[in-house]
Amino acid sequence: MGEGSDTQPTGFGAAEARLLEDFRAGKRPALARVISIVENGRPGAQALLQALHAQLGRARRIGITGPPGAGKSTLVAALIAALRARGDTVGVVAVDPSSPFTGGALLGDRIRMGEATLDPGVFIRSMASRGSLGGLALTTKEVADVLDAFGFDHVLVETVGVGQSELDIAAAADTTVVVLVPESGDSIQAMKAGLMEIADLFVINKADRPGAERLAREVEMMLHLRAGRVMHKLPAHHGVDLDRVRRRAAPGERPAGDRPAAAGATEDGGAGQPEAWTIPVLQTVAATGQGVDALVEALDRHHAWLEASGELGRRRRRRLAERVREAVDRGLRQRAWTEAGGAAILEESLPALEAGTITPYEVAERIVRAAAG
Repeated sequence: MGEGSDTQPTGFGAAEARLLEDFRAGKRPALARVISIVENGRPGAQALLQALHAQLGRARRIGITGPPGAGKSTLVAALIAALRARGDTVGVVAVDPSSPFTGGALLGDRIRMGEATLDPGVFIRSMASRGSLGGLALTTKEVADVLDAFGFDHVLVETVGVGQSELDIAAAADTTVVVLVPESGDSIQAMKAGLMEIADLFVINKADRPGAERLAREVEMMLHLRAGRVMHKLPAHHGVDLDRVRRRAAPGERPAGDRPAAAGATEDGGAGQPEAWTIPVLQTVAATGQGVDALVEALDRHHAWLEASGELGRRRRRRLAERVREAVDRGLRQRAWTEAGGAAILEESLPALEAGTITPYEVAERIVRAAAG
């Protein structure tokens, strides 16, 4: 891990250069320091990210999301164990709820991952959400970039327990895994317009509890309904053909009808593009490891499909484009409110705003003009 170009941005300081050298040498203290700089937006963060950009794109980024109490952290720990058993290295970004007193992460995810924190092939970073919506912290994507650049084979991003509107993980990962539990059944209808829309794989965790089979059937039925026979020729979200939903399997069992399409095969079996991805509905008991091997296999199959279909490149290009937009938005906000004196313009306009002689839109236009000038 840590290999890369020796080039670095113009004006890179001596301290940053030494840190970058240690990072590229695979030293974990340097990894931790770079993450801290990036996470907290300290001086040099942007220069470090620029220096690491050319090394991105090697890791498989897997998002793990789902409602609170679904056992996401336990499932991540089980995934880590399965991936490490075959020799893969794993970086984890676990977004925890913020402490109401310190603003820091409560570290519940790190605690639940237990012994994985001591594995030299694993690096786990807990991040505080700090009130950010979307299930991720503000700099989660950048921290995932750092882990990717360090050379981990897999970067797992675990979100805060989310609902139907907190879906940033879909734009941050190559593969999104939505984790449900038998008790989620009553909330499926509320989630289907949001959380249910982003899944590349569904996992019914804690499948040893009553109701797991019923929930699996409900999810599969929902996928069939979303497919709709009248639209069965049209691609759905992320290019997924929802009309080709697989039969549900017992925990850990690979279903006969859920095999990856051969490269070059079309939906009709002829030559052309690979067949559309079929969304699996898997069952696991993460606490015992039941069904986790089948989940790893499904993740491998999805990554193979992403590569064969060209969807991996498309998703990563969308992710880079979104990153540029976010950087522009941050830069414009900073320029408007600090460099261009937007805060002062707003403050001096408040009496007229209160009196009703000017409108918020006029004040906003003044601030925009000042930033543009």
